[in-house]
Amino acid sequence: MILPGKRVPLPSVPVVHHRFEAHAADTPDAIAVHCAGQRLSYRDLNARANQFAHLLAERGHGPGAKVGVCLDYSIDMLVAILGTLKAGAAYVPLDPAYPAARLRLLLGQIPQLAAIVAAPATVELVECANAPVIDLAQASDALAAMPVVNPDVPLTGEDLCYAVFTSGSTGTPKLTAVRHENWFNLLNWLTLEFDLHRGSHNLVVSAFGFDLSQRSLMMPLFCGATQYLMATRNFDAAMAYRMLSEHDIRTVNCASSTLYVLVDWEVASGGDALTRLDYVLFGGEPLHVERVLEWARAEGNTCTLLHQYGVAECADVATSYDLADYRSDEHDVAPVGRPGYNTDIHILDEQLRGIPTGEPGEICIAGRSVGAGYLNGSGPESARFTTIQIHGAPVRIYRTGDRGYVTDTGQLIVLGRIDTQVKVRGMRIDPHEIERALGRLTGVRQAAVVVSPDDSGDCELTAFLVPTGAELADNDVRARLLESLPRNMVPARFRTIARLPLTPHGKVDRAALLDELRTGSPAR
Repeated sequence: MILPGKRVPLPSVPVVHHRFEAHAADTPDAIAVHCAGQRLSYRDLNARANQFAHLLAERGHGPGAKVGVCLDYSIDMLVAILGTLKAGAAYVPLDPAYPAARLRLLLGQIPQLAAIVAAPATVELVECANAPVIDLAQASDALAAMPVVNPDVPLTGEDLCYAVFTSGSTGTPKLTAVRHENWFNLLNWLTLEFDLHRGSHNLVVSAFGFDLSQRSLMMPLFCGATQYLMATRNFDAAMAYRMLSEHDIRTVNCASSTLYVLVDWEVASGGDALTRLDYVLFGGEPLHVERVLEWARAEGNTCTLLHQYGVAECADVATSYDLADYRSDEHDVAPVGRPGYNTDIHILDEQLRGIPTGEPGEICIAGRSVGAGYLNGSGPESARFTTIQIHGAPVRIYRTGDRGYVTDTGQLIVLGRIDTQVKVRGMRIDPHEIERALGRLTGVRQAAVVVSPDDSGDCELTAFLVPTGAELADNDVRARLLESLPRNMVPARFRTIARLPLTPHGKVDRAALLDELRTGSPAR
């Protein structure tokens, strides 16, 4: 089964920062970035980014180089990112919210790291690296002496623009690289398909190390709008909602769990800042659609919810679906829609053969969104980038490891991870299916199911439940689940908690839930 995306031509040189430079020339006085009360115009942001690019070039960090960026959300962060791109190098986000041990692990996984950009507040986190550290405060005089003109660096769509870490099944984080062509194709699709423009101001709410954040950071600058940044390392729902209320922000990109938090905040406060947005583009984890439908369908809500699917290895987003079209009587699981421009979805069996419409298989991505591959090693995960024959021609694909199928109407449905299925009492089970069933029960606001060994060493299921009101009775939840699930899929234990913990990326922190099971302490 092949689900094709619309074919749209790209420029001969699809380089992302060239679009930013065009806006700096056409609308130099427009505000490019707003952070902590500070504003910077396109003219001034472009000039500062150019100075940083010239500094990198002077120090030999040009085309082909990889530059780590360990900065808090700030104007300087955008200067460093844009300047790195302009120098022809690729940037690697190093999130200062990560523990020091995690950053040391990541730094050791970046091959030929040329330099790291830091600030006084973050420089200690990266001093262990075997690469020179550019402290922006100490380099201020050198930067001021650099030219403000655009560097003349020849690039193509094949050149790398950034590389992000994603979890690896081997236990070692994988550094996956994205080309300018991949990123340009994504941003061009979002801009044209959803009519983003100079008024499509954006608020970043996800952690810097997240693949989603790279799209969120660049999207408004690609279409000439203003980027709003929160001056905090970790997601702050109160600050985010206040900024949505006080500024003319029109778009937000986030994980599904972050959307739930924002919706809950709006409902509790009686506000309408989220309701008035043009778009929330969200995904990254299984959607519990019941958590947002009532709010989304309330009278006067003009916000379009775009349920999207993709992977870091393919520039973050491959498909999109307008949740307004969702009907529970048609699909038990909300679709993730159709592919973006110049992107195809293949549903394949274990032998990489096509599967008919409606039958589940592995979701594979092809087209101009498929990235350059992993930079740090050639382990088993590198085989996910492979080639298949379609009508006698070779087609490069990325095997996502996700299960899904295509409906008769041409919508992609994601069923869950192939590798998260577990055997409980001899039966193969997908915990996400149980979470969806729990989410449909009256009184359950949110649910997460984790797998852990019992006293005998066998796997058992534990469900963490966030109630809409009073604490839920285990026997009642179990009895109601048995009306829709076989007995072997009903969790052995239920725990009621006030909220599900989130990772810095805004996803459910399942490791924290497992820690709670082991230690008995409340989940973070």
